[in-house]
Order: sequence, then structure tokens, then C-alpha cells
Amino acid sequence: MATLRAGPLARLQNDLEVGKTTMKKLITFLSILTTVAMLALPVAARNSIAQPDNAFQDQCTQEAKDALYQSFLKTRQNEQAKAYEDAKKYLACPAGEVTEAQQKIIDYLKKWSTAYEKGIRKIRLTEHLYKDMKYPEAYALGKEILVDEPDDLKTLIDLGANGYLVANNPALTAEALQHARKALQLLESGKTIEDWQPLPGKEVAIAYLNYTIGTLTLQQDPNGALKHLLKAAQFETPLKKSPFTFAYIAGAYETGPYAKQSEAYKAAYSGKDETPESKLALANINQLIDRMIDGYARAVALAGTDPKFATPKAGWNESLTTWYKYRNNDQVTGMDQLVAGILATPLPPEPTPLVSLPTAPAATPVGNTGTPQTNGTTTTTTTPATTAPATTTPATTAPATNPATKPATPATSPAPKPTPKPDRPRNR
Repeated sequence: MATLRAGPLARLQNDLEVGKTTMKKLITFLSILTTVAMLALPVAARNSIAQPDNAFQDQCTQEAKDALYQSFLKTRQNEQAKAYEDAKKYLACPAGEVTEAQQKIIDYLKKWSTAYEKGIRKIRLTEHLYKDMKYPEAYALGKEILVDEPDDLKTLIDLGANGYLVANNPALTAEALQHARKALQLLESGKTIEDWQPLPGKEVAIAYLNYTIGTLTLQQDPNGALKHLLKAAQFETPLKKSPFTFAYIAGAYETGPYAKQSEAYKAAYSGKDETPESKLALANINQLIDRMIDGYARAVALAGTDPKFATPKAGWNESLTTWYKYRNNDQVTGMDQLVAGILATPLPPEPTPLVSLPTAPAATPVGNTGTPQTNGTTTTTTTPATTAPATTTPATTAPATNPATKPATPATSPAPKPTPKPDRPRNR
């Protein structure tokens, strides 16, 4: 049975514009190489290669090679694929005895061809990721690029920002996670790039790099994932409008700090009389539960009535109801109002641990005298902690709207495996 997952990383730029921008950079770079090489040629050599394009039978005669080079010079700006073909034909000819001028041409064509091959790999990488969604091919190309340029920040950002999209491909997740972490580390150290396209800019890149790390580590390290997910939700990107972002945050609280503190509470205080220490421990746990309620409420609110979110929304609403009733005397009074207004309130940060009991109850939700269980245990539900959202392609009529603020459209994916929830602390 499949479930729906969001695709918050919308195609952030007209795909055709991606190719144009990158190709312009490649053209500029290769043009510089051409100028440098031509300036280095002796006058006699420049004259010798400027002869008419004579017909030839053998493409490796000097006349045929001169014709190939002339064709290369004519096409190297606007028809680089043709220029590359001519260069490779020229270089395929046996070198034999060559003059100094001819050797300079050979050296230049080798340099130009290598630069072209490296540049075209990056163009194809962008197309695979943002246009064709061919992720295995993209990561294979990325591996080739990073062998030559291990710290190529643009490549690391593109692979890392899209890394959450390969969450169901175990062969790629470790690689994607490594790229995201390295890209984020380089950005935090002050490194930058000139052209962020097709991402709108640095903040969007940081948001998605954090989102990749958060979603890909949520099951193994929910505590660490929580910090990245909260960071990802701070920026104005489609992630801020995706219900999955906040369901993941709620799930990270639940399977991370809540699970740890709940087990510690049961070990220390279960079956014993209430003490100031047990009250303080429970107050700290309730802070986490309130964050879980906030996350699930945001997920439910963002899912709205969209039928594409119907299945996951039911699970989120079930978790929200369970926790809300726990904090509100087994009642749901006020829960609908909470959901209706939750998006108008800021996302709360991780709670600061309490060292003394609060003098007043928390504002929302309130109360802590009800509990949904009678023996310290409860039935298990599913947290959205194992499957990352997918992506969709936006209309290609940009830049009429800002894609960084457009809500995403979900796609289908395999259902996540249920994650058992820890027992909740008893409220004696």
C-alpha cells in the first residue's frame, strides 16, 4: 500500500534557463582558452591554418586536419558539440612528426576538449537532477566530477540539496548525506558560489541541505535530525508550506528526546509516590509533548482538505488527538481552534530544560491531569520518520512567480514502516 509524500523541492527555475546560464559560462571559459591559444601561435602557423576548406579523402592529411581545425574555430562559440566532434577527429589522427605550431594546436585542442567534457558533465548533472529527475545517473555523474574537483561546492550543493529525494534508494543515501554535510560545512565556513541557479540563493540551499540531513538521519539519530529539520523550516522555501516538514519535526521529538526522557522517567519514578523531582521530570517531558502537538497540528493544518494528503493526514490527526488528550484531561476541546490558528504562530524552538518547576502552566495546550493509558503503556501509531518527500516539476513559465514560496505538489511513494512509540510517562 502506498502513501503520499510531499515534494517541497519544486523545480526552482525554468529548465531551459538552467541550460542557457550554464552553457553561457562554459562558452565564456572556452572562449578564453581559444584566445590564449591563438595568441600563442606564431604568425606562420596562424596563416597556415587559415587556408580554404579543401575537399579531402583522408581526414588525417595535413589539409584535412587544417579543415577540421577551421571548422572547430567556426563552431567553438555557438555549436560546441560540433566543435568538440571536430577536435576529437583531429586528435584521433596519428601525431607523427609535427612542427612546433602544430604541437601547440594539438595541446590546445586537448585542453579545450577536456574543459568541454568537464563543463558538459555539470550541465548534464543539473538536467538530471532538476529536469529529468534521473537521480542514479545524476549521482554517477557527480561522482566523476568530484573525483576531479573534490571541493566543487556547486556540485556538492546540487547533490546534497536533492539528497532527500533518494531516501528510498539505499545505494545512494549514504552518498547524498555525505554531499549534504560537506556542502553545509563549506558554506558555514564562509565558502560561496557565484551562481546558485536553479536554486534561488544561499538560504534556499541551506534549507534543503539541512532537510536532506534531517530526513536521511531521522530514523537512526532523531535527536540530531531534529536540529536540522528545525533549521530547514526557518527559511522561506516550499519546505515551510509542506505538512511533511512538521510531521517529521513532531516525529523527531517523539522518537528522540521524548523517548529518552520517557524511559528515564519510568525507570526512576514508575509506581512511586510523586515527588518534586518526579514533577520536574514530568514538566520537562510535557514541554516536549507540547512541541509534538505543535508539529502535528501544523502538519494537519497544512494538509487541509487536499485529497493527496488524506492518508498521511489521518495518521497525523490520530497522533495529534492522542497527545492533545493526554495534555488536556482526555478531552479534545479547543483542538480544532489550535489547528485553525497554528500557522499564524512562529514555530517554537527546542525547549530549554527546566531546572525548577514553572510557576504557571504552559499557555497551549494546558492541563496535565488526564492520561490516555491506565498501565503506563499505550497502543502504537506510526510516525513519518522513514520516508522522505518527493518532488514535482513546476510550470516552465517562470519567472512569473517566485518558486521559493510556491507550495509543492506531493507524489506517491512506498509506505514507511511503522515505528513503535515509547511508553508515555504515567501521570500519578
